[in-house]
Amino acid sequence: MTLHDVALDDKFDLAKERIFLSGAQAVIRMLLMQRERDRRAGLNTAGFVSGYRGSPLGGLDMQLWKAKKQLAQADIVFQPGLNEELAATACWGTQQTELLGEGTHDGVFSVWYGKGPGVDRSGDVFRHANLAGSSKHGGVLALMGDDHMAESSTNAHATEFLFVDTMVPILNPAGVQEIIDYGLYGFAMSRFAGTWAAIKCVKDDIESTASVDASLERLN
Repeated sequence: MTLHDVALDDKFDLAKERIFLSGAQAVIRMLLMQRERDRRAGLNTAGFVSGYRGSPLGGLDMQLWKAKKQLAQADIVFQPGLNEELAATACWGTQQTELLGEGTHDGVFSVWYGKGPGVDRSGDVFRHANLAGSSKHGGVLALMGDDHMAESSTNAHATEFLFVDTMVPILNPAGVQEIIDYGLYGFAMSRFAGTWAAIKCVKDDIESTASVDASLERLN
């Protein structure tokens, strides 16, 4: 059996196709892949990430800070929110950058993240942002961190019902591989339908590690 040379940065190197990473790192890989897929499609896009930490997404911001170099090279900005509503409002704003014809990019794809109580308190923003729509070359994903067992939360929560109420379509990945796949599908759906898209994140996925196929040609 042939052994392959492996480096810690392989997970964010788009030239590497078979990589080992965690669910939180898969979110970052997905963002880098979206930017490169846009570039290959002739689009000059940028990315934006904002949210508020909480289980099971408590370690996502740490991974984003660790990948600061790779994100900056891909024109992806990470700005933690002071709270969940302000973070969601900032993501909403990214979809309006070209309304006045003053945008410097063709579009901005955006990711919001937060745990169940944060989803609860941000419902008004989600509703109005979703009704306002997403831009043609932008798109927004809302990562809802659901702590079903209340392991580090005041109560158990399953927040997909709020997104049903606000008419946001929901994707529910069943592993680390599908965090990447469904993230890319989610951006495509958000752009096509003009809505936000939500991705359910439970600890079994976001805190797991796996060897995945992260080739840019995997999804067409």
